[in-house]
Amino acid sequence: MTTDDATPPELDKRDWIAGLERGVAVIEAFDDAHPRMTASEAGQRTGMTRTAARRYLLTLQHMGYVAGDGKLFWLTPRVLRLGQSYLESARLPRIVQPFLQRVAAGTHEIAYLSVMDGDEVVYIARNGPNRSMSTGYVLGARVPAQVTASGMLMIALRSDAERSHWLDTHELAVFTPHTIASKERMKLELARIRAQGWALSEQQLDLNSRGIAVPLRDRHGDLVGALNITMPMGHEGSEDAVARVLPVLRETAQAMRGLL
Repeated sequence: MTTDDATPPELDKRDWIAGLERGVAVIEAFDDAHPRMTASEAGQRTGMTRTAARRYLLTLQHMGYVAGDGKLFWLTPRVLRLGQSYLESARLPRIVQPFLQRVAAGTHEIAYLSVMDGDEVVYIARNGPNRSMSTGYVLGARVPAQVTASGMLMIALRSDAERSHWLDTHELAVFTPHTIASKERMKLELARIRAQGWALSEQQLDLNSRGIAVPLRDRHGDLVGALNITMPMGHEGSEDAVARVLPVLRETAQAMRGLL
């Protein structure tokens, strides 16, 4: 299990700040389907009354994280400071950066470090050539784990019970004709990935995208994330792509173990 996907420790009720939890919930309520909301809509999405949601929105507006026109509210770019604080302060992205540079130089592809957060993969470090964003991800990008090489790899390496629970409770969304939409087929794919120790995903999220991933483990053997490469389809076949980049990914992941 990755450190970012670990169960948080129990919190003493005396240390719990309800207002902080609700303020974060309001921020997280905005998404691509709800880019602008009224106080009533924000309350419905967070389980608050309209009055309570409005107070949180107005407080966030005062802090600069939210803007509004008197009726609708929306997030401002200041929210990005929260994610940037993680990228600048977290130890793992800093350690991995020179190693990603080595992978990118050795393969001429975009290399990433990704971790799991719930059912999504989050890309927390990146190095490589600037290509069309249809074949790459920006730092902080969140992608459904089920359609990425790194996501399927980290799910496959969970315990049998955790993997079964994920399959039982997760609905498989379909993004392209190549997306694995059958739970039985996904179960077989996860078993294959677990057995071979690396993952390949092609055209599951984007018809022009291929991903190859290997696990990144610390000195104790615990999984902390995945090293992966994303490349466009069409330049070479699957076997040639794997033969070209998999050894570089594996060598780099092994070289990092002593530093984690």
